[in-house]
Amino acid sequence: MQIAPAQLSQHLQRGLKPLYTLHGDEPLLIQEAADAIRAAARAQGHTERTVHTVAGAHFDWSEVLAAGGSLSLFADKQIVEVHIPSGKPGKEGSAALQQLASQSQGAESTLTLVLLPRLDKATRSGAWFAALESLGVTLQVEPVERGALPAWIAQRLQAQGQRVAAGEAGQRTLQFFADRVEGNLLAAHQEIQKLALLYPQGELDFGQIERAVLNVARYDVFKLSEAVLGGQTARVLRMLDGLQAEGEAEVLVHYTLAEDIRALKRVKDALQAGRPLPMALREQRVWGLKERLFERALPRLGTTTLDNLLYAAHQVDGIVKGLKQSDWPLDPWQALQRLALALCRACAVPLAKTPGAPARARILA
Repeated sequence: MQIAPAQLSQHLQRGLKPLYTLHGDEPLLIQEAADAIRAAARAQGHTERTVHTVAGAHFDWSEVLAAGGSLSLFADKQIVEVHIPSGKPGKEGSAALQQLASQSQGAESTLTLVLLPRLDKATRSGAWFAALESLGVTLQVEPVERGALPAWIAQRLQAQGQRVAAGEAGQRTLQFFADRVEGNLLAAHQEIQKLALLYPQGELDFGQIERAVLNVARYDVFKLSEAVLGGQTARVLRMLDGLQAEGEAEVLVHYTLAEDIRALKRVKDALQAGRPLPMALREQRVWGLKERLFERALPRLGTTTLDNLLYAAHQVDGIVKGLKQSDWPLDPWQALQRLALALCRACAVPLAKTPGAPARARILA
């Protein structure tokens, strides 16, 4: 049985199940969900806890199976946790997990908790995960995306008796907060807790948050891709600065931008050849959020614009590998910024025209 993270509290109030599986790549939310399950288990008398971490191919699964089928001399009920950081239990682990799921049925004295990282579709289709899912409760923890982060912060503030001003001023405050903690949810949680220590319950103004909240944002190239395709210029600049400060390889940043440009060009060519958009996107392995971004951007991207971007990506490829290019900055990060902003502007929703407004600047000016 699958449940959403928001349903966990209500589910636990109705009664505890003998087997839970948590999977996702957001450590804070995984930890909070696991803590909620452990607390419910302790309230029902599960006073002993054993933790088994699968550290490699030579892990002894017999210890896990034995723990699930035995009780301590000092406790009537126990929690058996299995942590699989790689998400790959292997052949022996697959069989053991299926057996563990089977023996958990009717075992009121033992609660089994399996913790996994984010799993791809192929892994979730495996026999071992199907056994955990069909015989227990599975909970998939998704990361909090940038667009949902201000609301998440507001909800956490409210839980500790604090809030920002209503209306546009409050939204600006939450956006500022989100900019400082994007990509680092655990640090965001800590910054929210810090506000509870610094200020009393009630309304927080922008100045209080500006003084208290550190810039702990972390970025990755995949989120950069989404920001560029979404036309979010200010966010793109922040992310490039952050990636440079974190020591990200210029080649990887270029590869991500160039791959998006190549994919846009191939999809555009397929559309002009008469292929339906869904088919063209599938052929280029574009799905999820990026699929929606492509659908929004493609009508605004002409063939000439894409050709220019593709040529620019070729030039920047040389720059990040140490070659000089005429009319381009020598510094790789400056060149990457220029390429990213060119694609970002091309994908952005155009502003409404006003009488007498100047024509839009050339794409790579």
